[in-house]
Amino acid sequence: MRRAIALAARGLGHTSPNPVVGCVILDAEGRTVGEGWHRRAGGPHAEVHALEEAGERARGGTALVTLEPCNHSGRTGPCARALIDAGVSRVVYAVPDPNPTATGGAATLADAGVDVEGGLLADEAAAVNEAWLTSVLRRRPFVLWKYAATLDGRIAAADGTSRWISSAESRADVHRLRAQADAVVVGSGTARADDPQLGARVTGLTDDEVTQPLRVVVDSGASAVKPGARVLDGTAPTLIAVAEDTDAAHLEGLAPLVRLPRAATGRGLRITALLHELYARDVRSVLLEGGPTLAGAFLAAGAVDKVVAYLAPVLLGAGPAAVGDAGITTLADALRLDVTETARLGPDLRITATPVRHTPHEEI
Repeated sequence: MRRAIALAARGLGHTSPNPVVGCVILDAEGRTVGEGWHRRAGGPHAEVHALEEAGERARGGTALVTLEPCNHSGRTGPCARALIDAGVSRVVYAVPDPNPTATGGAATLADAGVDVEGGLLADEAAAVNEAWLTSVLRRRPFVLWKYAATLDGRIAAADGTSRWISSAESRADVHRLRAQADAVVVGSGTARADDPQLGARVTGLTDDEVTQPLRVVVDSGASAVKPGARVLDGTAPTLIAVAEDTDAAHLEGLAPLVRLPRAATGRGLRITALLHELYARDVRSVLLEGGPTLAGAFLAAGAVDKVVAYLAPVLLGAGPAAVGDAGITTLADALRLDVTETARLGPDLRITATPVRHTPHEEI
């Protein structure tokens, strides 16, 4: 199953709005005879790839799959039926499929006389598929907030300079996160200050091997994105989100626009409306790279599912903090996080943490 999980991870960044799935086929003697993973949306599922490699050797064998085999016909046929037709006698899966249109594969297999077992290494498999699982359960994209800061929590100096607080190794890691996300989101402050390009460049991969994320600029006042901005360079698709009461005629033709309601307080956009709009556009994972104002708005909306912080061994003493007003006024209301990983990237420390409110695959 761990091999199947590793195979599933190869699909990160390429399968949305579908999950990433890995599959290993063992013959009747327990030898590996087929492997596969879901490589792209609309293409064959992991089980189909593995069964094709195994051929007749799958008959009487075991299939180990990271997600319960699907039970419906979409752009591809049901994997439960493919396993039955191949003569597999046992199926072990890690995570049950929470998608109501695809679930039921385990029951179909059992009804056909296949020995079925679920839950093997469920936590490990769910971690690889956390974005898709969260999007299915919450009906909105999974949101990973990334920021780089000094040890005293500053994301820029008092004069606004911020390049570069983090190391080249940390910046390369951010491009990996971008390549795995469906969309990268920044606010108007970041668009003005940094003129970011927001594309993904991954060392060792060609441009054709990297799926570029949708670049989203939350520009409620329609004043931050100008002609010639790097985010409009054509490297990747771009979407500009403006307030529905804002005159944005000057942006017509620069990039697709979406008009959204304003937040109940302040001048920003309603975060839930933004996420619902992105979900409707088949965005299942968001990398939030915005500055302190947008980060605070996402946190206040309860819309951050994971935090990745790159802390550089630098002190500034003054300058903007990593997060602005998040609606938290007392320590008792602080959002507590569970640190799930720490790693050294060059001189920096990368800390990965999740809010303690839920795990990716629980019922929400």
